[in-house]
Amino acid sequence: MTKYETMFILQPELEEDTYTSLVEKFKGIIEAEGGEVTNVNRMGRRKLAYEIRKKFREGYYVLFNYTGAANVTDELERIFKISDDVIRYLIVKEQE
Repeated sequence: MTKYETMFILQPELEEDTYTSLVEKFKGIIEAEGGEVTNVNRMGRRKLAYEIRKKFREGYYVLFNYTGAANVTDELERIFKISDDVIRYLIVKEQE
């Protein structure tokens, strides 16, 4: 199993319950694909370095650390791309 780190930024104007449900949804996707989430760090609302999509100056940051096969990241990336609530994401493979 490969170790991955994923950070994603959610829209800033969502309710706290929505943030919780989205984090659980993405965590569930990882686990459904055979991965194991080792750490979830909800960093909260922070100012962005630059404006995104000409309207977002802040975002809600979440960091996942998990292990899994390549299909886990493929599915997670597919879901991030079609989710309107995710404004940015980055998936990196951790050094062994």
